[in-house]
Amino acid sequence: MFRKVQSLEKSLRNMQGLGNQVSVAYKDLCLFPDVQLPAGFKMPKFGLYDRHGDPVAHLRGYCSKMRGAGGNDELLMAYFSQSLSGAALEWNTRQDASRWYTWDDMAQVFARHFQYNIDIVPDRLYLTKVEKKPSESFIEYGFRWREQDARVNPPMEEDEIVKYFFQALEPTYYGHLISAIGKSFNDVVMMGEMVEKGIK
Repeated sequence: MFRKVQSLEKSLRNMQGLGNQVSVAYKDLCLFPDVQLPAGFKMPKFGLYDRHGDPVAHLRGYCSKMRGAGGNDELLMAYFSQSLSGAALEWNTRQDASRWYTWDDMAQVFARHFQYNIDIVPDRLYLTKVEKKPSESFIEYGFRWREQDARVNPPMEEDEIVKYFFQALEPTYYGHLISAIGKSFNDVVMMGEMVEKGIK
């Protein structure tokens, strides 16, 4: 019993220490604590933005899904964090919401902060350095690589896409997929998946 009391006292001290540095009160944690959901409003499922990709495209998708908010700026701002994840969510929670009077204020800050995703466009050399992560399957790697390829300007033809994909492959896969030269990107990825299964 004595140990339980000691443990409880220690927990309380830790919480008080945290409270001295960062408030965990609802009114301080919630960016818009007074916003109420309209009657019958159903929260849509959002595609999550994790700081990669076009921020304006994300804002457009978010607004399309929030049509039920009826242009209510406070509601749009209050639930915007539900469409974020990872570094983008962390960035959002560190913002001073008192600077935002309208949805446009917040959306402008968001778009400016993540503008670098549009400004920094990958080139062909960059694609040769996009390597497969140990944690991802070959198909996941193929999708991720293709997403980067889609951002290259000017766009590449199918044979050029395959050529640069081969240059990015690690030797293990390159050796097994050499016979796929001349095939479509999708065929190469499907063959890569079979190679991956064979390696495992």
